[in-house]
Amino acid sequence: MLFLKVFTESVRQAIAQLTGNKLRTFLSLLGISIGIFCIIGVLSAVESLEDSVQGSLAKLGDDVVYIDKWPWKDNSGDWWEYYQRPYPDHDDYEALKERMPTASLVSYWTVPGVKTLKYQRNTVEGGFLFVTTYELNRMLNIEIGKGRYWSSAEYNGGSDKVLLGFTIAQELFGAIEPVGKTIKMGGRKYEVIGVLEAAGGDLINPLDFDDAIMVTYTNAARFINLKNRNRFGGSVAVKAKEGFSLEQVQDDIRGILRSSRRLRPRENDSFAMNQLSMIADQVSGIFGVLNTVGFLIGFFSIIVGAISVANIMFVSVKERTSLIGVKKALGARQFVILLEFLTESVILCIIGGLFGLLLVVGATMVLNSIFESFQITLSVKYAIFGILGSAVVGILAGAIPAGLAAKMDAVEAMRS
Repeated sequence: MLFLKVFTESVRQAIAQLTGNKLRTFLSLLGISIGIFCIIGVLSAVESLEDSVQGSLAKLGDDVVYIDKWPWKDNSGDWWEYYQRPYPDHDDYEALKERMPTASLVSYWTVPGVKTLKYQRNTVEGGFLFVTTYELNRMLNIEIGKGRYWSSAEYNGGSDKVLLGFTIAQELFGAIEPVGKTIKMGGRKYEVIGVLEAAGGDLINPLDFDDAIMVTYTNAARFINLKNRNRFGGSVAVKAKEGFSLEQVQDDIRGILRSSRRLRPRENDSFAMNQLSMIADQVSGIFGVLNTVGFLIGFFSIIVGAISVANIMFVSVKERTSLIGVKKALGARQFVILLEFLTESVILCIIGGLFGLLLVVGATMVLNSIFESFQITLSVKYAIFGILGSAVVGILAGAIPAGLAAKMDAVEAMRS
């Protein structure tokens, strides 16, 4: 009952502060609002950005080892040694496919360059030729929007069948149904058997095939010299079989490739083995730094706001000195006076924190309407964190003024 009376009086005094000198109170609470805006805004933006990036990277698969010429991480080694390495090629793919007991899938792809497509009078330039083995759709979960994937007979026979990326198909055919149509590429005729789903609006998309022209390796090998390791960059992907760790898969890959490439025991590996966790760790480190920077900016803003709120409370104590004396003369104890001013300080800071959250919500709505590919989400945990943080700041800002008010002598307070 006593706390309710103290809380009611504190709310009345806080409202009096807000309405009595609007400009002074607004400027004083501005620091709290900006601090909460910086902390919650940055944390929300960074979390949303990290979720978007990690979700995009997850498409690469956390159970897949990618064999490349260059490592995704730790490029501090001998650059010239990396440069001299051969790109993974179809021979590597065949060696691994035949001898890998720990792999459920092995796939190979290469990008020989850009091509021009023609359909009747329409021409599209700039599409990249993506040459792949049959396992690609299962390795990378390729989604077909229209039509179908190659059949095993079409792959083995090297049929002139092509899959088009979403953008390439739209530019070449417009409103015409592309599946079943015959196009020309490099003087050869191809039947379009499928169109891939649009890559989507992810901020980072490692599997963006919107401009891809996909043909099978067995088809492309008939008119392109794909055996040249240094002319075209290629990659081999190995998906771990259930029950086997990536470490076991990497050990098998190393042994098989060193043998097939005839590397001597003292020679370094002539290939790099990469996996999703390498990028994920680097991304987490970057976002950790961004979170720290945003928190520090907000922290210093809140300190400025806390000093301003403390100033308000000192003024409030001075203005109500005689009233404090009267209350003490009537029997009010120290903790009641202390609780009254602390509660008032907390309420003022919570009001400032609420304004800060409203700024975050407003900024989020504006940014989400501008950037469709990246949506910021304000989670409930950050909203609660903002309110609790404001309350803590209120306690710290009001502790000294409330302590001075509680220790006042009743007689001297009434005389002032």
